[in-house]
Amino acid sequence: MNTPHAVILAGGKGRRLQPYTINFPKPLAPVGDMPILDIVLRQLKHAGFEEFTFAVGHLSELLMAYFGDGSKWDVSIRYSHEEKPLGTVAPLTLIDGLPENFLVMNGDVLSTIDYKQLHDYHLDNDAELTIACHRNQVNIDLGVIEFDHRFEVTGYREKPTLSYDVSMGVYMFSRSVLDLVPAGEYTDLPTLVHRLMNAGRTVKVFMSESEWLDIGRPEDYAEATERFNQMRDQFLPMEAAAREHEANQDNSHNSNGNGNSNGNGNGQDHQKPAAAMSHA
Repeated sequence: MNTPHAVILAGGKGRRLQPYTINFPKPLAPVGDMPILDIVLRQLKHAGFEEFTFAVGHLSELLMAYFGDGSKWDVSIRYSHEEKPLGTVAPLTLIDGLPENFLVMNGDVLSTIDYKQLHDYHLDNDAELTIACHRNQVNIDLGVIEFDHRFEVTGYREKPTLSYDVSMGVYMFSRSVLDLVPAGEYTDLPTLVHRLMNAGRTVKVFMSESEWLDIGRPEDYAEATERFNQMRDQFLPMEAAAREHEANQDNSHNSNGNGNSNGNGNGQDHQKPAAAMSHA
């Protein structure tokens, strides 16, 4: 089985998050004590992804200086440059050697989604495109009037909460979909989805109840930083596992040390006969 491959879309200018993104690309915006994309890279590595392509454009030299070839994270990173904005999908046509199936995601997505489960779901369902979705609730601060074609009121809802299933900015692609994407032509995801649907090809949804933080606006960024700090172990479970392993190691060493003590609390060890030691 091929090593799972991920394409990170990191070429945008992050205009909605200005002024934070004037001097550095949005994926390098810090959340907690590390950039967003650093968190994403650690999550994907934990999920089994080891091969990465970063589709870069705006301030790409900063991303390349920070991440290099990926050896710091024990992964392989290569870079694909877009000279002009190409949308979500068209940058994929510039990448050589993509595997039959690969993950694509925005470089500013902060989520606790199970990336391996998404990968396996895509393969198990023989989909050509799988879109990770999250149920998002929107609070309407106004009274919503419902009426029929005669303009007679049929309903009134005061400040309702509406639910929508929204794209999380995380996808699984089959390479075959790229035959619907002309090279070098701006193509976004909605355009590709409609082309696939019109051609009768399989597009699936992967519903996720994971934590998902939109970091589009300055107020969203502040909230995301707070949520990440509160839920760090859920976003980075490998850190929690490492701390637990270290604690177990310490406990094991302490237990071994206590086992060699004479029990009188003076810290002095008594030598046992060799035969007894061999059975200890």
